[in-house]
Amino acid sequence: MSGLTEQRCEVCTSDAPTVTDEEKRTLHNEVQDWSITTVDGEERLRREFKFRNFAQALIFTYRVGDLAETEGHHPVILLEYGKATVSWWTHKIGGLHKNDFIMAARTDTVYREIQ
Repeated sequence: MSGLTEQRCEVCTSDAPTVTDEEKRTLHNEVQDWSITTVDGEERLRREFKFRNFAQALIFTYRVGDLAETEGHHPVILLEYGKATVSWWTHKIGGLHKNDFIMAARTDTVYREIQ
């Protein structure tokens, strides 16, 4: 289990820096199943999760939503039959912050608990 799962998100302001390339490499090693993608010029963490059916994917989506509300940090979630795709990035800074890696690690924990 990643040390990131034990961490809480910090309040992020619009002038907070994105992670450096070195920080990104280190943090990404802890959530290796996530890809770093660029959408509209902003880096995001993205992962597709597979499930047996729609109901299981929906439960996962709700649990990730609850986690997001608790931390005040919200992803994009695409729910489909048998899968959910989650994307984390920090909207205020237009890229990746340590919070996104924390939430990715915690999302992985939710997935493991549902499987």
